[in-house]
Amino acid sequence: MLLVMLVCAAPVIASYFTYYVIRPEGRRNFGELIDPQRPLPAVQAQGLSNEMVALPSLKGQWLFVSVAGGACDAACQQHLYIQRQLREGLGKEKDRLDWVWLINDDAPVKPELLPALKGATVLRMPAAALSQWLPAETGHEIQEHLFLVDPLGNLMMRFPPSMNAETALKAKRDLDRLMRAAQFWDRPGRD
Repeated sequence: MLLVMLVCAAPVIASYFTYYVIRPEGRRNFGELIDPQRPLPAVQAQGLSNEMVALPSLKGQWLFVSVAGGACDAACQQHLYIQRQLREGLGKEKDRLDWVWLINDDAPVKPELLPALKGATVLRMPAAALSQWLPAETGHEIQEHLFLVDPLGNLMMRFPPSMNAETALKAKRDLDRLMRAAQFWDRPGRD
């Protein structure tokens, strides 16, 4: 009888030992969680048609954010492409994630980029406000990262710098898991 009780109690004892003594530090997410979360700054941004948009008005949807200058060199274009493809890769869930490009300078956007930006929210913001809100990894610039903002308007995740096709698959897994886990936080599309 004692042996049966010991066999039944062994998994519970092992789990407590593992959790409180060994403390596994593994994580499943590729992106880095931002702690503490940072709310959308109360600043006005300028759209491509010169309309003013209050950044907090973007609340209510997941926001997939990138930052770059308006001139957008080849690295920037690759970054925007990966960002768009990650969003498109969500399939039917893609409407729950808004694609946002924040321009941090006064350079005009190249006309040949405009067709590729269809469906994106493109806003021009002061670089100072962006650097205070979006934290870059030590030794990197904010232009190298993709950021995720939750529907409540809180910056909650930063993806590692300079994504390529291989790392984009890891980011897609994070986005898939997040969209599945947060199914009822928001609704597809903007009003």
